Amino acid sequence: MPLASPEMKAELTTRLRRIEGQVRGVERMVQEDRECPEVLQQMMAIRSAVHQASLFLARAYLACVYQEAGQDPADELLDRLMATLGKLD
Repeated sequence: MPLASPEMKAELTTRLRRIEGQVRGVERMVQEDRECPEVLQQMMAIRSAVHQASLFLARAYLACVYQEAGQDPADELLDRLMATLGKLD
């Protein structure tokens, strides 16, 4: 199932490119022998960014499922579900 809109696709692409840049930055830090706490902090930032991108994609997917079923996705319901999923990390 493709993303529902070009805007969603663009937003997810932006998030993924940002994550890609973060990963390259951590690789540089490792090559430069940066301190472990600094590298670990950046790794945690990457983990958080991937989690947020996953939540964004899950919300988009649920909206698509609702639309395919001919129902209007209730933003409040989607927001509540995403908040719950966000707490599971």
